[in-house]
Amino acid sequence: MTSLGEYALLDQSWHDVVPDAARRMLIAAAQAFADKGYHATTTRDIAARAGMSPAAVYIHYRSKEDLLFQISRIGHERSLKVLTGVQDPDPVDRMARTVASFARWHAEFRTTARVVQYELGALSPEHHAVVAELRRKIETHVRSMVEEGVRSGAFTVPDLKGTSLAVLSLCIDVARWYRPDGTRTPEQIGSLYADLVLRMLRTP
Repeated sequence: MTSLGEYALLDQSWHDVVPDAARRMLIAAAQAFADKGYHATTTRDIAARAGMSPAAVYIHYRSKEDLLFQISRIGHERSLKVLTGVQDPDPVDRMARTVASFARWHAEFRTTARVVQYELGALSPEHHAVVAELRRKIETHVRSMVEEGVRSGAFTVPDLKGTSLAVLSLCIDVARWYRPDGTRTPEQIGSLYADLVLRMLRTP
């Protein structure tokens, strides 16, 4: 279930989704898909969470699948922005800060992240292609950071692609298990994961 804190974060983060009713519908869909799964969720479920009539869904979105696509697109765009937003000339510091931010994002926005990662198969081929391109950009960016560290002599890895996917998978999995009432805050998780990734990448 999405907490009030995450709802507020989503409402603020998705401020460019207008009008307000469209944003509320999108947040309600993310909640419903995360709680029940895409296929078990109806447009009536989404409308009820948003406090609107079922017919209101189609005023702003063509279908339930269109809602899923918008959530997936926005989620991937936001996570890509988190990854590319860290600028640091030192490859070690850059990797640490990027991993901390990426892992923290998957804790803070766990509802969106779960939908983004686990409901891809429900997208239409056309929409899946759009999201797949964003995922390629995410993977390419992480791989470029690993490569930069290898070139500088700071990292030693036997498999660039496999290592890059391992870094991504570690951060993404946070959305699966994180709970806001748990023992670690998103910031603590980010710090822990940054340390773990550097231990994995650095020369012994």
